Amino acid sequence: QVQLVESGGGSVQVGGSLRLSCVFSEYTSTMAWFRQAPGKAREAVASIFNGGDVKSYADSVKGRFTISQDNYKKTVYLQMNSLKPDDTAIYYCAAFNGWLPEFRRGEASAYTYWGQGTQVTVSS
Repeated sequence: QVQLVESGGGSVQVGGSLRLSCVFSEYTSTMAWFRQAPGKAREAVASIFNGGDVKSYADSVKGRFTISQDNYKKTVYLQMNSLKPDDTAIYYCAAFNGWLPEFRRGEASAYTYWGQGTQVTVSS
């Protein structure tokens, strides 16, 4: 059973930055960040395969968010810059041990393991 623990959430003003961390108990090939705002469905933010060989981003965060992975520290990061109020959500780390085709990387159902989430609030 892979365990994922997120941290780094908090409150920030519009235009600010945060870096989320997800510590994993053992390596899995595909990891991702999802988010869920109140009253909305969980949506994919970014994914990373094989430590960085392939990265994918939601259109809404391209150019502002960066996903990265440090296998020595067993941590996946989500650097979030130029934050907007629409980025307010609970952010979840997810993992799947294998390759996911691009059309599946954004599907929550494709991931086996999930963290407990960390709240990000962006205020204007």
